[in-house]
Amino acid sequence: MANYTRSYKYNQALNFIIPIAIILFLGFIYLLSDKSGNGSVSYILMGISTITILYWIKIIKKMTINKTPQYINKETDTKNWMFDLIKDNGEIVFVAEVPGPVDKITVRLIDSTLYIKSVNNFAKNVFVEGSQDMKIYDFKYKNGVLTLRIKS
Repeated sequence: MANYTRSYKYNQALNFIIPIAIILFLGFIYLLSDKSGNGSVSYILMGISTITILYWIKIIKKMTINKTPQYINKETDTKNWMFDLIKDNGEIVFVAEVPGPVDKITVRLIDSTLYIKSVNNFAKNVFVEGSQDMKIYDFKYKNGVLTLRIKS
């Protein structure tokens, strides 16, 4: 059975703390305005304190409420990228999932290392065992799957 955790655990505590803080702050402002003796000054102080309290309540709620981000960054480097290297009679077949359209994919074979580059900062290096004079002679890309044939 799946575990369920509440995402609003801070909301309940915040609902109790904020009214208490408001009452204490308003009481403090009332005591200050009562000692001033002027009726109009007390109303101005109460208005300023009310606006200040509302502003800080808004800021505190934004800081404490857990929100899921609207845009999730793609973690291309942290995901496990799988590929297959199939060796058969002097030929190597490389198969892997590579994102992007075919015209944005760059493949190079330099010194037994296969360099693959594509869109969304996708870049991988794969060491291919074999001779130094290997060459890619067939390149196919269909439905996100890259297939290379390498001859040595």
